[in-house]
Amino acid sequence: MKIKDLNQNRLLTPSMLYKYIDGKDLLSNLKILGTSAEARPIYGYRVGKGANKILVWSQMHGNESTTTKALIDFWSFLKTDQAEEILKGCTFLMIPQLNPDGSEAYTRLNANGVDLNRDFIDLSQPESRLLREIYDDFKPSYCFNLHGQRTIFSAGNTSIPATISFLAPSADLERSITPARALAMKLIVAANNKLQSFLPNAVGRYDDGFNINCAGDYFTAQGTPTVLFEAGHYPQDYNRKTSRKAVFDALIEMCEVISFNKINSFSVHDYPKIPENQKNLRDIEIYNLKGTSNGILSNKNKVFVQFKEELKDGVIFWSPYFDSLNEEHEGLNKINALNHTDLKNILVDFDTIKNLTKMISLLSLHE
Repeated sequence: MKIKDLNQNRLLTPSMLYKYIDGKDLLSNLKILGTSAEARPIYGYRVGKGANKILVWSQMHGNESTTTKALIDFWSFLKTDQAEEILKGCTFLMIPQLNPDGSEAYTRLNANGVDLNRDFIDLSQPESRLLREIYDDFKPSYCFNLHGQRTIFSAGNTSIPATISFLAPSADLERSITPARALAMKLIVAANNKLQSFLPNAVGRYDDGFNINCAGDYFTAQGTPTVLFEAGHYPQDYNRKTSRKAVFDALIEMCEVISFNKINSFSVHDYPKIPENQKNLRDIEIYNLKGTSNGILSNKNKVFVQFKEELKDGVIFWSPYFDSLNEEHEGLNKINALNHTDLKNILVDFDTIKNLTKMISLLSLHE
């Protein structure tokens, strides 16, 4: 079994980003806004002359690069005639890579091992402090917080991957629909309506539990409508080209809604109709395995395997590891052990998972 795009590299280091921006002829608008824990520059891009000020940041988690690529696609779009009305209505301040140290190491955390999206009360890290300072100085009308999500998420209680997910973060423990949060919900409804023709039933909604340490919750609590974007999985697209397009389309739709003052054409009542993400999916489902439980043949016959991304010599490798025996999970990729030359001869002990490491080592997944 071969999985398409598994060899493709999602790594986007600061130097790679700089070259990528240069290739798009966008360097002239790039400014250094501050520096990271390891003194790498944090760049920003300001464009537009409208009254609606939109603060956008990506790669707050260094291993979430899909939205950064989508954001640069959006920058390129803003240079076209099609974007003229958006630039009349909006002024953008966009930070493509808030966590350059984590982006260099391909880690969620920054160089000091801190999750920047859990640091908005402590402000213990230079990257968090910089974003707060930019927020205070820029005084945005809206914030867009761009992230990437794991392959485990389904759009609702289904087997359909959440190719893109959104959240209008809560402003308090009661999850009240404050005026700011209501505006974020309406933007998400607009984007969902737009995306359904492209991604039917594949748009998800994140849980809205309140955490004031998260950037989106903090900014919403300050009265600024904030939208969380999460680029997810599309079948057989581990390079995430499809979710990149979805983020790009959603950015355009939301900014047009803001620029053309159409936001009140959408209802907060449609927001909870977007299915809430569930953790139903795993990368690989191996079925029809032979196995025992309590020393006797078992009618269990499924094992679920997940990928771990590891950076080695500048390349992302996908290492399979045992995840669960949960029969309620669904595999994004399925392997029938009876049709596999090596797997059909392995007897798995479902109690101790004996022989599982050997079994997983037999998987040849890369094209």
